[in-house]
This record gives sequence, C-alpha cells and structure tokens, in this order.
Amino acid sequence: MTSRTIKTILGALALAAAGAASAQTLLNVSYDVAREFYKDYNAAFVANYKKTTGKEIKIDQSHAGSSAQARAVADGLEADVVTMNTTTDIEFLANTGVVAKDWAKRFPNNAAPTTSTMLFLTRNGNPKGIKDWEDLVKPGIQVVIVNPKTGGNGRYAYLAAWGYVKKKGGSDAQAAEFVGKLFKNVPILARGGRDATTAFLQRNIGDVLITFESEVVSIDREFGAGKVDAVYPSISILAENPVAVVERTVAKKGTGELAKAYLDYLYSDEAQEIAAKHALRPRSEAVLKKHAAIFKPLQLFTVQELFGSLGEAQKVHFNDGGQFDKLYTPGGK
Repeated sequence: MTSRTIKTILGALALAAAGAASAQTLLNVSYDVAREFYKDYNAAFVANYKKTTGKEIKIDQSHAGSSAQARAVADGLEADVVTMNTTTDIEFLANTGVVAKDWAKRFPNNAAPTTSTMLFLTRNGNPKGIKDWEDLVKPGIQVVIVNPKTGGNGRYAYLAAWGYVKKKGGSDAQAAEFVGKLFKNVPILARGGRDATTAFLQRNIGDVLITFESEVVSIDREFGAGKVDAVYPSISILAENPVAVVERTVAKKGTGELAKAYLDYLYSDEAQEIAAKHALRPRSEAVLKKHAAIFKPLQLFTVQELFGSLGEAQKVHFNDGGQFDKLYTPGGK
C-alpha cells in the first residue's frame, strides 16, 4: 500500500469521524405510552431532515410517566424537546424557566399536534360485561389506573370519570362520591401508562384498564391481537398532547433550530399519518376523516369546559391535600 493510499484512507476516516462528531443529537423526553409513535416518527423525521438539509442527525428517546419526566427535566435531564400528554407538565417547566412562558403559542393548536381520549380495555371477550363508567364502580370490579400524581394518563382518567357525572347532570359532591367509589376498586396505582399495561396484561391484575386510546394499537403489537377488547364509554375527555422546545438545553447545545424543526414536522401530513397509525387522533381534519374507522365518534368534553384548565384542576384535585388525596386510600379500603 502506497503512502498516498494510506493518506487517502486516513483522510476519508478523518472526514467520516468529523461528520459523525458534527451530527447533532436531539433528546425527546416524552410520556410513557408514546414510545412506539416516536420511534416511527423519529425515523421519518431523520430521513426528511437529511433529504431537505443534507445533514445527518440522531434522535434519542426517554419515556416514563409524564410528570416524573417533567421533574427529571427540571432537575437537569438535558432534553431538547418535551412531548407530553398534559399541559400542566409543560406549565411546570415554564414556571421553572426551562421552557418559554409562551410555549403554547409557539406551535399550532395550542402546541398540541395530536389528541387522544380515555377508554377501557377489558380482557378478551369482556367477561365482566363492562360498557360504561357506571360499571367500574360495581362491587368486585378491579380497575387498573395510573397514579394521577405521577402521570397525565391517570389525571385524565380521574377527570374523565368526574366529568362523566357532571355531564350527566350530577353535582360536584356526586362526582366526588362516584370517583371515590371508582378508586376503592383500584388494587394498585401504576407509575405510568406502560406500567399500568404491564400490570394488567403481564401480572394479570384487574378486570379493566383505563388508558389512552392509542394504547390499544401498542398492546396489539406487543402482546398480540385479541388479548384485549376496547370499550368506548358514552362520554370521555379530550386529551391534548402538547410539545415544547427546552430553551435551557438548546441554548447550551445550539440545537434550537433542529428542535423547532422536529416539533414543526409533527404537523406535516406524513407525521399526522404516523400518528393515526398509532391511534393518536391527528389534528389534520383530512387525515382524521381518512381514518374514521379507527377513531370512533363519542361524546368528548374538554378540560376547560368543566375544570377551567389543567392547571386549575391540578390545584383542586392533584396537589398534596387536594381532592384526590381526600378520595383515595391505598389498598382501596
């Protein structure tokens, strides 16, 4: 091998190393049951970014209960973006100066590119005949649910149950009594959405799991189709999935432009199609209509309609000493 050949090879290796070193890496810190969606979305975004800019990038993911994730970011986890399932988790980061105060105005639809709702998953064949919220408070029914203090999944389930009573004409006192009965049927509180699914399917705990609509697709993929039946209650809650750039990290890493592009692309037709494939309700009316068979129509109410905002609901229901603490006793006693 000639010295010129060796120099050529070394030069090529140096260029490759330089290219690898210069490839920006983005960390998306997200909620528990979004991991499969973001796995597919990240591949699409990386390919599109390479096609449009010529730049190689790498996306890392971190998933757990949404509130636990928000606290981890506040405590120093260097997320470039956060993609959560409740606005309160991003508001918490805004209040600590980690994300912009006006984060909800930085992207369309209150910075929520997808939505979801809460439904029930029963064991195959729905052996307990569960049809609506009323069935979950019957004696002997065990309900698996996420701890509302650690995950947006649990907060939305709690608010959906409370809202069911209110939308049927009930008072706050009647809603409190109903939700109290529901939580008496909860044998364990899961840490996050995936933890709840694992408890239900792998540990065989409970008769019904309250979770996001999107979890149906994940379960079919991971555990095989036919393990669960999806039951749509008569009334449920609209859950928005908000996103934000983590200003603290992108200022330090110089990834602001990439982080914005990453979140912008969530609104593209390609990303909205990927969302629909994962049973996340797309904001695009055209994509939503195209997948009408997946997204069954049901009566949805908004958090704002019944609770003012998720922030107000947090103070009243989920902060220490709030309504949830008054209603729930560990062990369902």
